[in-house]
Amino acid sequence: MSDQPRLPWWRTRGGVAALGFGLVIAFFVLREHYAHALGLLPYLLLLACPLMHLLMPHHGHGGHQHGRGQAEEGAPRRRAPGT
Repeated sequence: MSDQPRLPWWRTRGGVAALGFGLVIAFFVLREHYAHALGLLPYLLLLACPLMHLLMPHHGHGGHQHGRGQAEEGAPRRRAPGT
């Protein structure tokens, strides 16, 4: 086994080259189909929330807090105003 940590794929030579080619291709495709690409933006915004919930479990929208009635450890419990 190697003692060196593995780099993420996008930090390798092949990953950087693939991302570079992808950016160039995206630039030319968007340049030629600008009107069509702008027409897709509202749908991409609508898809953002469901995709976030699928790809980021318990991290999207601030996470899911179990036991909301209990105070967090180390955090003081707040009282309602006027009580």
